[in-house]
Amino acid sequence: MPTSKINEPNSEKKLRWKIGNEAGIVWDIQRDDLAHQDHVEMSGKEISLIVTYGIDSQGGIILKRKVVWPGLRTIPNDTHASLMEEFGQELLPRMSVSGQVIHEKVFKISFDGMLRISSVSDQGIMIERTIFPSRDNPYALERIQVENMTDAAMEIEMEQIAIQQYRRGTKGVYIVEAGHDAPSSVMLQAGESITYMCWMCASTLQAPKVSVDLVSEERMRRQFLRELGSSLRLESPEPHLDRMFDLAKIRAAESIFRTKGGLMHSPGGGSYYVAVWTNDQAEYAGPFFPFLGDHDAMAASMNAYRLYMPFMGPDFRAIPSSIIAEGVDIWEGAGDRGDAAMYAYGAARFALASGSLSIAEELWPAIEWCLAFCRKKLTSSGVIASDSDELENRFPSGDANLFTSSLAYGALISSAQLARELAKPTIASGLEEEAGRLRQAIEAHFGATVEGYETYRYYEGNDILRSWICVPLTMNILDRKDQTISALLSSRLWVNGGLVTQAGETTYWDRSTLYALRGILYAGETEQGITRLLEYSRNRLLGEHVPYAVEAFPEGNQRHLSAESALYARVIIEGLFGIVPTGLNSFTCCPRLPDDWETMSLRAIRAFGSCFDLIVSRCSDGINVECVTPDQKISVDWDQQSPLTIHIM
Repeated sequence: MPTSKINEPNSEKKLRWKIGNEAGIVWDIQRDDLAHQDHVEMSGKEISLIVTYGIDSQGGIILKRKVVWPGLRTIPNDTHASLMEEFGQELLPRMSVSGQVIHEKVFKISFDGMLRISSVSDQGIMIERTIFPSRDNPYALERIQVENMTDAAMEIEMEQIAIQQYRRGTKGVYIVEAGHDAPSSVMLQAGESITYMCWMCASTLQAPKVSVDLVSEERMRRQFLRELGSSLRLESPEPHLDRMFDLAKIRAAESIFRTKGGLMHSPGGGSYYVAVWTNDQAEYAGPFFPFLGDHDAMAASMNAYRLYMPFMGPDFRAIPSSIIAEGVDIWEGAGDRGDAAMYAYGAARFALASGSLSIAEELWPAIEWCLAFCRKKLTSSGVIASDSDELENRFPSGDANLFTSSLAYGALISSAQLARELAKPTIASGLEEEAGRLRQAIEAHFGATVEGYETYRYYEGNDILRSWICVPLTMNILDRKDQTISALLSSRLWVNGGLVTQAGETTYWDRSTLYALRGILYAGETEQGITRLLEYSRNRLLGEHVPYAVEAFPEGNQRHLSAESALYARVIIEGLFGIVPTGLNSFTCCPRLPDDWETMSLRAIRAFGSCFDLIVSRCSDGINVECVTPDQKISVDWDQQSPLTIHIM
């Protein structure tokens, strides 16, 4: 029997932030708050901005910016070769009254896709900074409002700043500039304020100077946030879920950059730009974007899938893990990570949810190639061999791992459904039979008792619990559901609100926690799933590092990589609502309404070529599911057994 009992979630932990009244989150800073700083990433099509912010031991402002220009490539032009510059406190800028330097005391910080820092000084000055990236230009911007809160006129002197630096890259000489447009001094009457702009920008030396209008740029960023907010809206009794879902859509969709190869979705994090990966883009984010329906996100996903097609040759050499540097180079340093399985699974799910026959037809040859590659990697045990997995040898994965084979199984199921949409019934039947054999092989080869749990070994010889035992649950492989969930939620794996990668270690990657939460909910363990999802969401949304899912710890300083937020959104779509695409205009649905909820809804779902609402309510006979499109209303009382099938007209 297992030696570790299920961990009880910690719901008593004091949270630093609170949910904002209208949007986002707020940190109301108290006098006794200790020094604290955090970082958050925001992106536009020509720039990404990582802001480190907070308060020092005296309550003073901490503000640093790492600015990334993904399209300005440095030398050597590798994965990490985006032009980057750091700007610190020198860009505040320094202000003074009657020769006395203004020392700011921060009293509130808020974030809703734009970062606002509000502070006051002993002289009676209030300063509010709004920090955001330009949507379309290579500018990081700050709107700074300075207000005289006293009853008397006051002259404020402002330090003049003009930074100009030169860097060298693949496109020649780059010029980096930073400054502000505030006057050197201004007389403010009682209650009067002045607003000025601080900027950081870069370009090639020969490029024509792009000037920006602060009001227009802020309006465009706000419009982008509003558009995301109006699509794919979660309405639940839990404001923590609703708000984190709102913010996750932003981080998932904003990390899209204009490149010479077209729009490109990239992880970000200060390291990974204008490049695509088979896990982040093809597997994680691609299947999410049709539900959001953002035009740029759909275009970037198609570009990601297209970029791999030239590498799918008749010799069946493994596709690269990553295509980098605006699509002109590759990275394959970890060998075959199961990349073909990642691609086939993600592309098939994306094509189905898109509702587009033309997308399905374009992606089908690549999906077929990836499935054929997986067949060639079958071992004598009938599972899929690979050199590593998406953790790229950070932890052992053997010659064949559970993740790759589970993805391949999911790819076969979705590809069979796609084949039927493409009028290929014979191929569809063959893929379904192949999926059945692979499922049996997964059980025979990976099914095992590990640390007392009847769950899965991650690879042959593995005798320590691994977080990726959750993946079969997301693929509707539920043979070992109960003990797998018990293992996932035991103190061996579930630590401090999420999964460690391997029992006994402290390393965690949020992606496995998000897969697990999705799988637990999809498998029907609603109360355990929602309890852990709320624990995770409160911590990520309102805790010490906010407001998004992160990449990992300790590696990467918990970067806010974009695709992890797509995975969070998929916990809601595929886990809580149980939505799985089955055709270009159909899906199965097994919503998991928690016991103390009366209703939950997903509004303005953009998938399957439509825009529809899905409303789940408690009724006398169990659960009522309504699907409302502009042209139809479907209402079904669901017995909570076999998933419902819904066709969108």
